[in-house]
Amino acid sequence: MKRIKQWYQDLNLQSKFTLVLLMIVAIPAISSFFFFYGKAYDMIVSYTIRQEQDRSAETAPLIEESIQKIVDVSDSISSLDFYQTLFKNTITGTFSELADSPDAAAFSPKIKELIADTPVINVKVYLEIPKEPSDMNVLLENENLKDTFLSLDQVRGTYWYGIFRGSRVSQLFCPSFYLGAKEQKTYGDQAYITHASVIYDSGTYDAYIAVYYSGDEFQQILSENQTLDGSVSYIMNERNNLVSASNDSLAGIYWLDYDKIMESYMSSNSFIEQDILGQTVYVGFYRIKQPGWFMVTVLPSRPLIKQSNLLMLQFLSIYIAMLLLAFLLASTLSNSITRRISSVISQMRTVRHGPPIPMDSPTAHDEIGDLIDTYNYMTRKMNQLMEKQAQAAEDLRIAEFNSLQAQINPHFLYNTMDMINWMAQQGRTSEVCNAVQSLSRFYKLTLSRKKGISTIAKEEEHVSIYVHLQNMRYHDSISFISDIPDELMEYQIPKLTLQPVIENSILHGILEKPSKSGTIVLTGWMENGDIVLLISDDGVGISPDKLPVILSGEGTSISGGTNIAIYNTHRRLQVLYGTEYGLTYSSDVGKGTEVQIRIPAKKDGSSDETPKPL
Repeated sequence: MKRIKQWYQDLNLQSKFTLVLLMIVAIPAISSFFFFYGKAYDMIVSYTIRQEQDRSAETAPLIEESIQKIVDVSDSISSLDFYQTLFKNTITGTFSELADSPDAAAFSPKIKELIADTPVINVKVYLEIPKEPSDMNVLLENENLKDTFLSLDQVRGTYWYGIFRGSRVSQLFCPSFYLGAKEQKTYGDQAYITHASVIYDSGTYDAYIAVYYSGDEFQQILSENQTLDGSVSYIMNERNNLVSASNDSLAGIYWLDYDKIMESYMSSNSFIEQDILGQTVYVGFYRIKQPGWFMVTVLPSRPLIKQSNLLMLQFLSIYIAMLLLAFLLASTLSNSITRRISSVISQMRTVRHGPPIPMDSPTAHDEIGDLIDTYNYMTRKMNQLMEKQAQAAEDLRIAEFNSLQAQINPHFLYNTMDMINWMAQQGRTSEVCNAVQSLSRFYKLTLSRKKGISTIAKEEEHVSIYVHLQNMRYHDSISFISDIPDELMEYQIPKLTLQPVIENSILHGILEKPSKSGTIVLTGWMENGDIVLLISDDGVGISPDKLPVILSGEGTSISGGTNIAIYNTHRRLQVLYGTEYGLTYSSDVGKGTEVQIRIPAKKDGSSDETPKPL
């Protein structure tokens, strides 16, 4: 038996299909005719109902799944911090403060993230605005919230609002006619709406969170559920209203009352025979548990009778049926084979998201088995090439990073040593000690080769020492203000990122002024997962014609110096993190210059090693 199975598996696809067809067609057609004679209609009815049962058993979970996705979106929105603050707690402050909070700014973007890849189209929050003057209107006017928050006055005339006001429901699935014309046209033709309350200033104000979606998905699912011409599937809610249908006209013809459906559902889990408008139909009920809906499938008898008559009138119909059975079996067989092909295709698709992953070695050695072997060979070769390429790129980038980091301006050391020598000749011992200690600490932070990545705190200390040494040389003419928030101090930053910019501000900005004095301000903030550091000075500024080329390494200062250090710093950040990071210059001639440094926010224990470039 095992050998026969292996022999069959090793056959090519054409041989397998031919073998199956020969086996099926060999069944005597005449015996099939006598077997079906007199039983054709009952068997057709049973077969169609069974087919519809199977299809409906697959369809109902699809509807529940779509509903659950909508409910999950609503639940996720209710768990957001801004939602909790607004609707789950008493508002103690002002709505202006609430609207300007970080949670408010993030509320609408987070909603867009939540509804991505879901049936949900739009989310709106309708607020009851008090008649007396109130700053609650700021929620409707705030730039970050105005597209999400709307006045409740816009929907007071809708059917769904009347239901909420007339009953104590806390959530409601709304068919199209529950919604207003604007809602259907602009937001979505169906909605899941939940009630909430805003407690403010000893008052309670209603709010409704509307999650809009399209009913087309339900209609598509119901349309795919049909197995018989003239049949219809529709969904009705607990209020005896139509939610969606594969065909609205047929749904109106074959409409059953909700109470009758509930009674029939409790007494039978199968199709029941009904007389509707003088026509016999077969009706099946399937409970959509989440909102308490029913999916109703109606199979009219006329197409079934027509099928039976055709089967009985023509002898060849028996043979055709047997042929269809043959193809059905062949289809089942092909499915088992194409499943293997699908697995290969699915595995190949992983290349879009990462390196290809080899499959298990095939047990069969037919064409598909050869395909899997070839794919595995290709996968191994591709992975080897990718590893070699990645290693080469990494080595190149690390080399470039180290090369750029090593370019330190030696003139600062020479000038500082000259200054120390001059102070020593004058006998200014304490100042010499101070300068030597500062210079030692400066180069300890600069030349620590094992630490290509430092922290913002250490870089801030590094430039503070640098400015201190320059002030010793230039008689305290430079005022340095550091205003970096404490929470940013332990984040990573490549070494020697700030110093070249500060140096450029002093030498080509402040010292170019007639007064030879000025102020440098260093600050920073968190922005979209990145850290932005801003260095501003009140120096002479940069002319508009030189500003575009300052990061190219080709620009020159007023004094004739090059901008190679600035270029190296900018290039080093892009080598490490990508082209979206680095330095950005802006300047007004005669007023000063601002340099914005953008790096990714990283805070871990990896600062003791040079990171792998991205």
